[in-house]
Amino acid sequence: QVQLVESGGGLVQPGGSLRLSCAASGFTFQNYFMGWVRQAPGKGLEWVSSINKKGGRTNYADSVGGRFIMSRDNANSTLYLQMNDLKPEDTAVYYCADDRGHRGQGTQVTVSS
Repeated sequence: QVQLVESGGGLVQPGGSLRLSCAASGFTFQNYFMGWVRQAPGKGLEWVSSINKKGGRTNYADSVGGRFIMSRDNANSTLYLQMNDLKPEDTAVYYCADDRGHRGQGTQVTVSS
């Protein structure tokens, strides 16, 4: 059974940083592209970033490019999202997802002074 468990969210001031983690289990993590998506209050799901199987190639939404860094540790089946220079518009529930559409329960990120 696929399980994706996000952690690392919280309340941070504008300009601050957070590092999200996603622990994967129930499947062969290294065989799948992975991604992060987010959902802001009252809005739909927004793709944030994705990473290839080996972690050598990443892609980012224009809204987060240059501020967020996605990485993966295949040995430990863990996905990361380093978020820097956070802005109030980054406030959302962040989900990790595999390329089959499975998602975790999400972790709340709130950027506010």
